[in-house]
Amino acid sequence: MPLQTWQLDTTHTTVGFTVRHMVVAKVHGRFTRFEGKVTLQGDDFTKASVEVKLEAASLDTGVEARDNHLRSPDFFDVAAFPKLIFRSKRVEAVKGDHYRVVGDLTVRDQTHEVVLDAELLGRAKDPFGTERIAFQATTHLDRKQFGLTWNQAMEAGGVLVGERVDISLDVQAVPATVPADKAA
Repeated sequence: MPLQTWQLDTTHTTVGFTVRHMVVAKVHGRFTRFEGKVTLQGDDFTKASVEVKLEAASLDTGVEARDNHLRSPDFFDVAAFPKLIFRSKRVEAVKGDHYRVVGDLTVRDQTHEVVLDAELLGRAKDPFGTERIAFQATTHLDRKQFGLTWNQAMEAGGVLVGERVDISLDVQAVPATVPADKAA
């Protein structure tokens, strides 16, 4: 079977994250600028490869002051490390349309293996005739592994920012031959 390359449809894809704040609450955010591709060999998803590049400066939690702090050297240091990059190493079948995507995530020049729990949601043609494929995936990581170590102790105990970061992806992709203005 020939290889088919799919590009992420960035207008219909969300790369989100959640982290504990002050021990009791959660802050939600997302990256708004990214690119990525999925290469498939027919319908055998265990032969797929995935590569995604996120622009670190595009993170958005809805609070400008917090976003600026997250972009600073205390966290992502976007001036020195402008991209977060994920490259798959293998895809393992779990059951039905569920897969484990094992790959390397690089943040602040720190690379560690992560495992995405993924589900193929399906394939369909949109009203304009463009074929689409959709996935959903989740993972979590320890931000300190990637050099994101800033924190502040709280008077009542605990820390301001949790160490665990939950990541969720809702992905739509179109064939790489589709022009960007037709992918929307």
